[in-house]
Order: sequence, then C-alpha cells, then structure tokens
Amino acid sequence: MSDKLTPGAIRTIAKGDQIQNAVLQVINTRRIEGAAGLQRFRLLMSDGVNTLSSFMLATQLNDLVEQKEIAANCICRIKKYIVNTLKDGRRVVIVMDLEVLKSASDVEKTIGEPVPYVEGEAKTTSPTSNPPAKSFKQQSSYNSETSMNRGAPKDLGKQKAFPDPPNTPGGSQSKVVPISSLNPYQSKWTIRARITNKSQIRTWSNSRGEGKLFSMEIVDESGEIRVTGFNEQVDKYYAVIEVNKVYYISKGTLKIANKQYTNVKNDYEMTLNNDTSIVPCDDAGDVPMVQFEFVPIEELENKEKDSVVDVIGICKSYDEVTKITTKSSKEISKRAVHLMDMSGKVITTTLWGEEAEKFDGSGQPVLAIKGARLSDFGGRSLSVHFSSTLMMNPDIPEAFKLRGWFDSEGHAVEGSSMSEMKGSGGGNANWKTLSEVKTENLGHGDKADYFTCVATIVYLRKENCMYQACPSQDCNKKVVDQQNGLFRCEKCDKEFPNFKYRMILSANIADFSDNQWVTCFQESAEAMLGKNGDHLGELRDSNEQAFDEVFQNANFRTYTFRNRVKLETYNVSLLQTHTELALAHGLQICQSFKPLSFSILEERIEWGLVRTWTRFYNLTP
Repeated sequence: MSDKLTPGAIRTIAKGDQIQNAVLQVINTRRIEGAAGLQRFRLLMSDGVNTLSSFMLATQLNDLVEQKEIAANCICRIKKYIVNTLKDGRRVVIVMDLEVLKSASDVEKTIGEPVPYVEGEAKTTSPTSNPPAKSFKQQSSYNSETSMNRGAPKDLGKQKAFPDPPNTPGGSQSKVVPISSLNPYQSKWTIRARITNKSQIRTWSNSRGEGKLFSMEIVDESGEIRVTGFNEQVDKYYAVIEVNKVYYISKGTLKIANKQYTNVKNDYEMTLNNDTSIVPCDDAGDVPMVQFEFVPIEELENKEKDSVVDVIGICKSYDEVTKITTKSSKEISKRAVHLMDMSGKVITTTLWGEEAEKFDGSGQPVLAIKGARLSDFGGRSLSVHFSSTLMMNPDIPEAFKLRGWFDSEGHAVEGSSMSEMKGSGGGNANWKTLSEVKTENLGHGDKADYFTCVATIVYLRKENCMYQACPSQDCNKKVVDQQNGLFRCEKCDKEFPNFKYRMILSANIADFSDNQWVTCFQESAEAMLGKNGDHLGELRDSNEQAFDEVFQNANFRTYTFRNRVKLETYNVSLLQTHTELALAHGLQICQSFKPLSFSILEERIEWGLVRTWTRFYNLTP
C-alpha cells in the first residue's frame, strides 16, 4: 500500500474548511483525563508538510488507541471530522470516523520532514503580526493537557473591564442578556454563564435508533437553566466544557422545560444545535457559583414524597458499593451515604453509578447536594439522580459552619435516623407473613409494595436458572450461538468470542403460614447458592452431579427476605411476581440454622407474630 499522504490537508483543516478522505500520519498520541473520569485521546498528525496537535478522537474511537491500532507512525484516512473554534482563535478538530490504512509497525518512521503548522502562514501576514509567538502557543497547546480548556493567555494584552460579546458563527455580535430573559421567541442572543454541573454521557437504544446525550446546568446573576446536547454536540462540546468555568453561549434552541427530568428553576430549557457557539470567558469574577436553597434534614419529614430538595450534611458513615439489576437487565452500582446536620437528624442518601463507585467518605466530608429526590421508602431517604449536583467540601459559608460544629461537638452526637436501618430492628420494615401478603392483596396497586419476611427455602428450580449473556459491561442481553465459536448480541450488534452467565433463579420459600415462589437475580442467586454464575455454568456443562449438589445444599436454609411484589399482566393472565432484593447485603442468614432468636421475636410484638412463631418454632424465652 502506498505511503502517500495528502499534502496541504493540515492547512485546510486548521482553517476550518472541509477536505474529503485526507490521508494523514499519526506522529504521537496522548491520553487526557476529562471530567467525571472520561478518557479522551489527543493526536499529533502530519500530512508530510505540516503537523497539527489539535486533533481529538471521538469517544467511540477510543478502542482503536487502546488496542494499538492507532499508534505513532500509523497512516489513517480521515473520513469525518468537526472543527470547533475556541475564543482565542485556536481550533479543536474532533475526528468522528477514520480508517487505519497502514499500521505503525509497517511504517516505522515519520514521512517527510513536516514542521508545526503556524496559523499566520495560512493567510496574509499583517505588519503587526508575530508568527513566533503564535508558534509557541501552538506548541504549548500540545504539551499541556489542560491548555485546550483555558482562554487566551492573559499576558498578551491588557484585560478589558467588561469583555466584548463573542462573534457568533454568522460573524455578527449579539448583545449579552441575562438567563432570566431567554424565551423561545428570541433569535439573536448571547449569555455569559458558569457551568455548575455537567452530567456523564448517557446512551439510549430503541426502535427509532441509537444516540447519546449529556446535560449541564448553567447560572448567571439572574438565574439558571438546563442545557442538553445530543450526538454530534456531545463529541463537539463535552471534552472542552469544564465545570465551574464561565462561557459565552449563543444560538441554542429554547423550549418549555420538562419538569420530569429537571429541577432547575426555569420555565425553559436549552438544546445545543449545529449553530450553537460556546466560547470561554476570561473575565468571570462576577458570575455566581452554584445557587443552593438548603432544607434542614429534620424538615424533610414535612416535605411531600418525590420533592426535589437541596441538602447539606456531614457524611456520618457510608456503606460499601453494591450492584443491583434494573428491569432492563442492566447492572448499576449504588452506595448508601448517611448524612447528618446540626439538627442531629440522619438521613440515608443513595449515590448511583460512577459517583457511587468513586465516592470516598473516609474523612467524613461535608456534602452539599442540589436537586436530591426525596422518597418515603423506609421512612425518609434521598436519591442523587442524573440531574443532581453533588459537591464535596464546597467553599460556601454553610459548609464551614457545619464543619466547625461537627469538629467541636457534632462528632460525639449519635444522631437519630429518619431512614430504615438495616438489621433486625426498625418499625419501617413492614414485616409480613406470606399468608398476609396474599390476604392483604399486596402488589395490586399502581406501584409495587415492599415487605420483609422470615422464610425457609424449600425448593430451588435449577432448570433454566441461567443463560448465556452479552459480555459487555452494561449489557446483559441473551446472546445467540453462531455455531462458529462466536456469540452474537442483537442489542450491541456485535459478535464476541465469549459470554458471561446471568442468573434468574426461582425459589419456593415457606413460613408457618404459607409458601410462595420468588425470583432471585444475579447477586441474590449467587449468595443463596454460595457460587458465582460462571462457576455454576462450568459445573452444569462438565459435572452435573456437582451442579445438583449445589442446589441441594442450599435447601432448608432460613433467611430474612426483603421482597418487592407487583401484580403484572402477561398473555392476558395475571401473575403475581415477587422479586427478592439485595440478599447478599440487606438480609441475614441464621448461622445456627434456627429461623429466629426469641429476643428478635419480642421486637415483633406489634405485628402480632410472636405467639404464632414461638409455637411454630418451639422457642422458649
């Protein structure tokens, strides 16, 4: 294959123009850690005449670098790219699609004698231009991982007291207006706002196609608004936008806000489009930070369920990360954090996903949460969801006051929990016998009901208890054996050389009053059987007797079950399904194989179960 590159391609791309199927050589690659741990890769590329360090791979191409298909000296054809212009004139080239024509091992050296591209060489040089200074700036943009996200260097000229509004993509200047004045009937406007929260990139897949999105919340002196970017705007803006930085934003699409997905106090929300311009603002001292309206923890008892509130508290304690399986068979991480404020009240707050995995509460930090959702499950609890803002040890007066109180006296306060506590105690556990679940018609309402019971496993159905699932981290769909050593996932539209086992275990449990079938998913099933899914899959294929013994050994063991029950319609028949939740962490196995100690039975008097259970289990005080 020819090593011929496309001379002049770097100059064309750097000017913001389009060139079809340019062939370039990769000189170097650099990993950049973005916000929320998102990894991006920056490339130094050459056309044999010039080099340019402003190439950034779209996130879907990261695997090419990690698998070393893209490496120094390899030759690529650039099929699609987007050029994003920053305020100081520099351009970032987002590579959306490329093809590796020749691997690095087949080239082994730099083609030609390329020199760094200098923007001044691409246009007529004015008498006051200074090419060497621009060359230095271009070089520094490659050597610094953070230079792409900052504004123009402050020593290149005297700063103005009030910066001029930026040029929009059409070349005209728009007046800077406050966020509070925005509405769908305006066409020319520019706002100057601070990014207070930026979500992780989320993906979706449905009958209409696939896509990705991210959202952010911005604030100025007049108010706040939610901004969402889809697909190409994700690749164009996500990597260059930084939380707590101030930007000029113009030409977004405004529409009525959907309050189901946002708690921002604005009647409108903004969507980024192809005409949107976002450029950094250097003079940002007068733009406010996050605006909180804190509610004391003790007052949450008086708030309506599903209210969205701002809270601040000390991380009194926190639990280990656990995994749950959603209705769409997707695994997600969760962590419970117990917050206490100066009222002495403690509330359990749930973190999700990457935020849960990375949280470190070892130093008992102050946590400020904007937009937590209030639940009445287990008393009162909070959930930090997709559009919430979580700040650890924020630089605000309320945080300093709370920290001073905790260090001086609060650390000795035990705290009174507003949430259901794990273990045997607690009046919010909703203890039921299995017969009461049926006679009280739990699960027949619009929402699922939750209850706790003590029961013994009497039978485990081993048939169809597991299936071969997609090995991708966020996909648990069943794969199809292609009979050629590969397994296909229809959802991911990919073939894999391996798979993972997912469990859906049906168990029949019984107490003194009745019996009931329950369904246990991955973690609960593995804890019940004492084996992980992959090991069980191997036993089923290689040693059926050992596989059967695992199920036999799990019978007649007693647990405290936490259950979810909901009446469902399937093939025009009503099925009552009970889904066991969190056996591995929230439920207790009786070590002595006795169902329950008498001391625990005494705590259940208010449910009227002591006399019956004592007679059934022949327990004496």
